[in-house]
Amino acid sequence: MALLLNSMINSCKKEIGNPYNGRTTAIFNPDITYGTMTDQDGNDYKTITIGTQTWMAENLRTTKYRDGTEIPNVTDNLDWANLTTGAYSTYKNTKRADSIATYGRMYNWYAATDSLNIAPTGWHVPTDAEWATLTAYLGGESVAGGKLKEIETTHWLSPNDGATNQTGFTALPAGERSSGLFYSLGEYGYWWSATEYNTYRAWYHRVYTNFSNMYRDYCPKKVGFSVRCIKD
Repeated sequence: MALLLNSMINSCKKEIGNPYNGRTTAIFNPDITYGTMTDQDGNDYKTITIGTQTWMAENLRTTKYRDGTEIPNVTDNLDWANLTTGAYSTYKNTKRADSIATYGRMYNWYAATDSLNIAPTGWHVPTDAEWATLTAYLGGESVAGGKLKEIETTHWLSPNDGATNQTGFTALPAGERSSGLFYSLGEYGYWWSATEYNTYRAWYHRVYTNFSNMYRDYCPKKVGFSVRCIKD
């Protein structure tokens, strides 16, 4: 009887996995075959090949660097605004596992590019040039965003213009954390590149509900954005 009970418990553990993972509510492209990868927290992600590149099809949500070192979770607004070292947060400091599984976590640029590596083995945070390669492959800035965005308005505010998710990338509007405050959930998706603009700023890429564009810009490294990793 005890052996049977232990077997049932182990089976449930395998099915449930990490109890903190949650379940994503993202709408993936049903016509695409996705790959998978796992981060250092044991979170599983879908992956997708677009042209010559293989990307995560979900936002990163690890709480550890590659060697197992904990990334600080900074919840205080003023503390976040003054950081010059790596940290993460969740939107409005939510602890809801399904929300975190859907939107991922936000990282400042210091965490995204720390030498301890936020990306799992075999993956890395994309450079500005690698983002540019993706944008060019999809036909340029004026249309690339729509081809990356999740369809419908389950997560995006209306109108989610031009969204087809034909790539399977399933870009979501996870918002940002700037000066410690949270903005733009449902409106914007922002992702860091690993490339500096100058000592205080770095390049990032974003998509917006009102347009099908993919935008490139730079901002302070203290800001919290999403991270998508790309395969080495």
